[in-house]
Amino acid sequence: MDGRIVAQQINARIREQVKVVRSSHVDPTLATILVGDDPASKTYLRNKHTACSDVGIGSRNIELNADISQVELERVIMNLNSDATVTGILLHIPLPSGLNDASAIAMISKEKDVDGLNPCNVGLLAQKDAKIAPCTPKGVMVLLRHYGVQMVGKHAVVINRTKLVGRPLSQLLLNEDATVTTCHSKTRDLSEITKQADILLTGIGRRAQFTVSSDMIKPGAIVVDIGTSSVGGRLMGDVDFEAALRVAALVSPVPGGVGPMTISMLLYNTLLTACMQSGVEIGLNPYELSSPVST
Repeated sequence: MDGRIVAQQINARIREQVKVVRSSHVDPTLATILVGDDPASKTYLRNKHTACSDVGIGSRNIELNADISQVELERVIMNLNSDATVTGILLHIPLPSGLNDASAIAMISKEKDVDGLNPCNVGLLAQKDAKIAPCTPKGVMVLLRHYGVQMVGKHAVVINRTKLVGRPLSQLLLNEDATVTTCHSKTRDLSEITKQADILLTGIGRRAQFTVSSDMIKPGAIVVDIGTSSVGGRLMGDVDFEAALRVAALVSPVPGGVGPMTISMLLYNTLLTACMQSGVEIGLNPYELSSPVST
């Protein structure tokens, strides 16, 4: 499952729609907040700003010292909430030690919450009524739909329970009428569970300690690799990709699978929040952004 090709198609559609909404005086603009000076995080955000520029979305990056107080951080967020020139806000998490992720995320206006993590948006997702869904899980769902993966009644196993990936992904799969099992570090007999999965989704990101081997995969399964690890300077996922290809029907690679889809959904969410705030129809359905293929 080639996320790069799908993302290119999606970004082209977003680029067209940004031009349309700009003609209605809607100016999508993303503000990112980075606390601390981690080089990898800076590179990660720089790629997102480049992607914004490529489709005509404005962006600004706010970098804060790691020793900032919770009160000061939340003041920055509140200022962005009230800034009419900013239509989307992304707080890079996890935050440095001593700062509360959940409290800071809750301060982001639900109308500008491009990561879909504000408690109101999380609740709407659980009610199957969310317009804004977290970027990585939404990207996974769009990728699956693009490749014609049927989810109704299928057994989906998610190896991740984080609030950014595993929990919203499990909810999105439930919303598509899949039967979902969520696994984590305390799960017993993990491989026995994964071998039952019609759709196996993994996002651990600690390749040195955890690998999804071919004997953990049901023959003909769909495998989505969301994990990322740097091993000897090389970016790798959770899955033994070459071995998995010999067993599974479809496998997403790392890099080039879910990563590009995450950025595309960030662009989509930034456009969506701008349109929602202006009362303008976005004109795009995320499931219709690319051309589906049959499997």
